[in-house]
Amino acid sequence: MNRLQKLAYAGFALAPASLPVTGGAVTLSEIQDRIQTVAQFLIVVSMVIAVIMIVYGGIRWMLAPDDSKAAKAIIRNGIIGAAIVLAVGVILQTVAGLVTRSFVS
Repeated sequence: MNRLQKLAYAGFALAPASLPVTGGAVTLSEIQDRIQTVAQFLIVVSMVIAVIMIVYGGIRWMLAPDDSKAAKAIIRNGIIGAAIVLAVGVILQTVAGLVTRSFVS
């Protein structure tokens, strides 16, 4: 036996005979709630980043001496990013409504 196998056997020897099982079964509605919570958090964080980029582009545009193409590109990309995030939010809400059958009722 090599050292790794000896360590593995020692670990099994020290482990308790039966591990206590706590909690209950995970339901589909709990999974849906977790996914919805994570999706909403990511949408909020993405919108905050998009707004920060738009403000940053505006500040660069105001402070640009002559050529403001880079600042305009930052603002345009921030607006496009915000639109994509909002579209993803609408798509997620629609799919969640269709999956849970609460969209039609």
